[in-house]
Amino acid sequence: MAPSEPSTQSPPPLSTTDDEPAAPTESEPLLGGPGDALQKPDAPIFLNLVLGTAWLSQLGALLLLIATWSAVFLHKLGALISPHPLLQSLGTFLLIQAILVLQPTSTPDAKRLGQRIHASLHLLSFLCFVSGITIIETNKHVNHLAHLHSLHAYLGVITGTLLLAQYVFGICIWAVPAVLGGEEKAKSLWRYHRYAGYGLLVLVLATVAAAADTDYSRNVLKIKGWTFGLGIALVVVGVYPRVQLRKLGINTARQEATRAV
Repeated sequence: MAPSEPSTQSPPPLSTTDDEPAAPTESEPLLGGPGDALQKPDAPIFLNLVLGTAWLSQLGALLLLIATWSAVFLHKLGALISPHPLLQSLGTFLLIQAILVLQPTSTPDAKRLGQRIHASLHLLSFLCFVSGITIIETNKHVNHLAHLHSLHAYLGVITGTLLLAQYVFGICIWAVPAVLGGEEKAKSLWRYHRYAGYGLLVLVLATVAAAADTDYSRNVLKIKGWTFGLGIALVVVGVYPRVQLRKLGINTARQEATRAV
């Protein structure tokens, strides 16, 4: 009997098991597994606003907005003071939407559309912030009131300045990359724009928290601090677990373990 020919077929690839986790992809969020907070190719982009843990952020954002607007309209209105909390709370709400709509995008088309919506929402948010600041500063000037006399005021100035720098940085990367050394160089800076954005959201929420402790909020609007605290907490637990690690340039422990095999 003739000996059999040796097999020339390559052995099948090793399967990935729970003991040998796959390398993470761009879809792996800070908390959860790959794809948990990823926009599906055929899904409408506005579903990103409630995808994964985003619905918690929506509850928090709405709570902050409703608590502020109801407090303002349930008390005597002032032409040079009432618009400030209304506009700042609306600006904060729009800023949160701008983050949520872009976070889960993954395909080039979805990213381009998400960037346009992200930029548009931030523009509206910026206009709200600038208008609100202008009104309150006019109020202080007309009524000869002290400037920068509260933690909320100091945080507002710092946050507003850094937000403006972040807007300019993002527009340069997206619309005029030539000023940053070309398209490839600009793309390499996206991760820093994302880091700054998530850091600035913390500052925005800290400014909101400080607003609940101002004399106007406590003595005139009668805002309950717990409503702001709960709203801020919900925004945080809704936004940050959806952070895409690879978009931040982070090598996870799973990736390092896979490379070591």
